[in-house]
This record gives sequence, C-alpha cells and structure tokens, in this order.
Amino acid sequence: MAQVSDFVLTRLREWGVHRVFGYPGDGINGLLGAFDRAHGDPEFIQVRHEEMAAFMACGHAKFTGEVGVCTATSGPGAVHLLNGLYDAKLDHQPVVAVVGQQKRLSLGSHYQQEIHLDRLFEDVSEYCEMVTHPGQARHVIDRAFKTALTTRGVSTIVIPNDIQEEDAQPSPPKAHGSVFSSVGWSRPRVLPDPDELRRAADVLNEGEKVAIIVGQGAADAADEVVAVADLLGAGVAKALLGRGVLADDLPYVTGPIGLLGSTASDKMIKECDTLFLIGTSFPYSEWLPDEGQARGVEIDIDGRMIGIRYPMDAHLIGDAKETLRELVPLLRRKEKRSWRNKVEKDVREWQDICATWSGQHFGDLINPQSVAAELSSRLPDRAILTADSGSATNWWARHLRLRAGMDASLSGTLATMGPGVPYAIAARFAHPDRPVIAFVGDGAFQMNGMNEMITVKRYMDRLAGGPPLVFCVFNNQDLNQVTWEQRAMAGDPKYPASQVIPDIPYGAYAELLGLRGIRCEAPKKVGRAWDEALASDHPVVLEFKVDQEIAPIPPHLMAPQAKKTVKAALHDPELAGIARRGIRQKAAQYAEHLTGRRHA
Repeated sequence: MAQVSDFVLTRLREWGVHRVFGYPGDGINGLLGAFDRAHGDPEFIQVRHEEMAAFMACGHAKFTGEVGVCTATSGPGAVHLLNGLYDAKLDHQPVVAVVGQQKRLSLGSHYQQEIHLDRLFEDVSEYCEMVTHPGQARHVIDRAFKTALTTRGVSTIVIPNDIQEEDAQPSPPKAHGSVFSSVGWSRPRVLPDPDELRRAADVLNEGEKVAIIVGQGAADAADEVVAVADLLGAGVAKALLGRGVLADDLPYVTGPIGLLGSTASDKMIKECDTLFLIGTSFPYSEWLPDEGQARGVEIDIDGRMIGIRYPMDAHLIGDAKETLRELVPLLRRKEKRSWRNKVEKDVREWQDICATWSGQHFGDLINPQSVAAELSSRLPDRAILTADSGSATNWWARHLRLRAGMDASLSGTLATMGPGVPYAIAARFAHPDRPVIAFVGDGAFQMNGMNEMITVKRYMDRLAGGPPLVFCVFNNQDLNQVTWEQRAMAGDPKYPASQVIPDIPYGAYAELLGLRGIRCEAPKKVGRAWDEALASDHPVVLEFKVDQEIAPIPPHLMAPQAKKTVKAALHDPELAGIARRGIRQKAAQYAEHLTGRRHA
C-alpha cells in the first residue's frame, strides 16, 4: 500500500510540480524512498546545500511563473532553507517548502535535531502547518499551494518522519473534522474602483512631464506599458526586478534607477511633475521626486503596499495588465512631445557615457564595465540573465541592454549574496532550450557558487549540449560593493582584514570538474573571451581578472556621501588608484553631458 510520502509526491505532481530541489537527510527518508518510487516525476534535484535548494525554488518561480518547491531534512536542514525562502518572500515568489521533522512520539523531549519548526518558519511563511495525521496531508498540501499562489509567498509543510511512512489516506474518513480539498487555482481578475481609475486618468492627463517606474508586477503588461508611455509621452525607468519588463532598445526607456541607476532615470525623476508607479515597491526616497514636486498614480495588486513610497493622488489596487487596459481608453494623447524628446536625448547621452566608461582601462587590468558592455552586443536571443549581489550588479544593471524576449532577475529586496548561480541552474533546468548567463562576484562565487559547480557536474548530461550556460565571475580579490559602501556611507577607508579575499583560479577549478574554464586577464581580449564562452556546448566558468578600483559611481553623488568618500580616501590603501580612475570616469561623464548640450 502507498505511504503518505508517496501520496505527497503524487499530490505535488497533480499541482504541476515535476522538479523538487533538495538535499537528503534522515528526517525525510520516507520522502526519499517515495522519490525513488516516483521514477523521476517529480524529480529530486540534489544540490550542495539546502540554502541553494531554496534559491533554486525561488529562481524556478521567477523564470516560469509556477510554484517552486524545495525540501530539506529536520533540524539543521530546515534552518539552512531560511535565507532562500526569505528571498522568495521578499520578492513575492510562490514557493512551497516540504520539511521533515522528528517522530511525533519524541516531540517536546529535547530530542536530537528537534526544533520548533512552526516557530522557525512562522515569519517567512504565509502558511505553515505540520501534518499529524495521514488524512490531513491532502488538505495541507492543497492549502499550501493555494496560499503560495494567492499571496505570492512561501508556504511550509512540515511532515514528521513517522507520518511519512504511514499508510496513505488519499480520501479521509467521512467524519466530523475531515476536510475534502481539491487541486486547482485560477488567477483572479483584479480591477480597481472605476472612480479611482477616472481620478488616475485625470492626474495623468493633466501632467506635462510624466515619469513611469515599472517593477516585476508589470512583467505581463509590457504592451500596455508601451501604450500608456506613448499616449503620455512619458519616459520609463525600471526597478531592478523589472529589468525584463521592457526592452532597452526602446528610445524612452531610461534604464535602471537608484544607486545602480542611470543619469537618464535620475534626470527624469528630478524634473517630472507626475510620477506613475506600476508594479513596483522601489523603496529609496532619495531617488524619487521631492515630496510635493509631483502628483502621483500607482498600480499595485497588494493594497498593503500602495502609496507607501511616495504620496499618491490615485491608488489603483489591481493587476497591472488588467488595470492598464481599463486606463488606456481614459487617457488623452499628449501632442506636445518636448518632454519625451528630452528624455530620449538623456537616454542617448547616458548610453554614450556608458560606452566611454566601459572603454577606459587602467594599466593591464580589465575594467569590469567592459565585461558587461562586450556581452551586451553579443547577447543571444531569448537569453535569461541572473545576477548576484555585489559591485558586478552595477555593471549588470547599467551596461547590459536587454532585447524583447529576454528575462532577468536577481535578489531584489533581500539583496542577499548567493542566488546568482542557483537561479541560473534552476533557469536552465526549466528552459533547456534557452541561453543562461549569470554575473557573479568572486565573493559570492567563493561563498557558495563554486560548490554548485559540482551540481552542474552532477547533471552534466542535462545541462550540457544546448545553448550557452555561462557563469561569469568577476575576480578582483575584494568584497568590492561593501568596500565602496564603507567609503561612501561610513567614511572609512578600505579595511583589508575584512575585504580582501584569496585569488582562486576559477577557470581551472571548472576544468578540474569537467566543465569548461576560461580565464581572461587582458582588456583587449574581453570580447574574444565572450565569443569563446558563448560558442561552447559545455557549461562555462568565464573568469575575468578585473580592476577593483573602478567605483560604482551613482547618477549623482549626494553631499554626505561625497564628504565621507573623500574622508575615507585620505587614509585608503588604494588612494592613488581610486583618485585617478574616479576623476577620469567623472570627467568622461561631464564631457558627454557637454557634448549632448551642444547637440541639443
């Protein structure tokens, strides 16, 4: 007779789950046996660490729109899941975690690996429940999926190992207290109040300088965003999680916004009289209009998140695509296009600045900006791009110009180190016919990315032989983003004891595992290295030896940050290099600005 563990996997399959990321342990022995009996559907994907399993589940959700599923044993395995699950929670991705627990008989006895998992997962989960009876498994699984999908959040199912091995009860007894649930969920059509729609249209129609910011909530509304931007003569900036919403070759798309943003986005926000937020909770007020400068309209499907970043005149609680469809007929086309023309001029100027910056090398070291710039023109169609957290994220955000059909994501809200590699692996499992490229700093790669190359080796038969799968590592022997944050935010010089990391031959490590390894140290060979990596039919670790003294210069340097940076630089071990590179990069930006003004 089938066990509860067999029923769990059957129910996951009925929910459309065909892949579960996890790591074994005796707390899920029953489930492991069921995976064996399931003959690969759902398939158990063995990662190197439970945190990576949770990241992969989040990445699967991001790049498929489906529920991502991960599993871990009781005690330490459960604890290891948390960072990846918080990544899913904060980026609003539907993920279900199936976690083992000690036998019911031992609970409360301070038993080995006994942890109060309901308390541990309470904050990260929208739904967390332990299965204590075989007949309970059905409705707990169903409600976990319905909750994850409805809230776009995390659900956790805890199953003691003795329950896993009991006889399954697919249909509980017809008795008081029994619950009979079903597989199934449909996305609701969420629309705002018609009066609020008209109020929003009035605000947008009256504005003369409309700035739009889109986030991942607008992912399915690209056509509608384009229609609105055209009617309003607006420019469109993209929060990092909204990178894939619109193609960067649209002339009015100003690119990223914020500390990692573009001067075009910054100028648009500084000068707009109307702000339109679509599916984003971009949090940084210093990169938004001054209070009172602009009127505001916002679309968000979650009423808890609307109007909390900037004071809004119209609050449209609804799905972005459906709401924009209702809004478009109420908008009047702006015949005066001077604002749009200015936005497009600023975009061209920004692109020229990026080209100049990326072309500047100092000595024999590779400018990390050139790594992204050289890839940008070589990006394969339908590429999926992931990024880790670090200084490389700046170049990923600013210098890669996405085309229609491409997808991109990173840890947006948690901004944790570690997800760049597992996101890419999950994306490749989900889309074996699409190119996948990850941008990873050497700090994140040493933290956990190197270990996951063993996972790539483990599934080489699945991950090789198709379009490019490239893990691009920026080797600068420095935890570079934090180094620059120490200078700009704390006014402290670089602290080598915490910031310097070992120089590891990442390409050689990949070759040791049977992957393709490429190491590039010469500025003139960056493009050639990308050509070689993108032509490979094997997974590639592409290592660039890059200059650590190229500052991730923000669109405008605020006075407190400028003062602290100068103070830190006076005592910094890299003072000479920082000054020379920073002056040249800012001079290039100023020169491009003057050129743009002369041509205006």
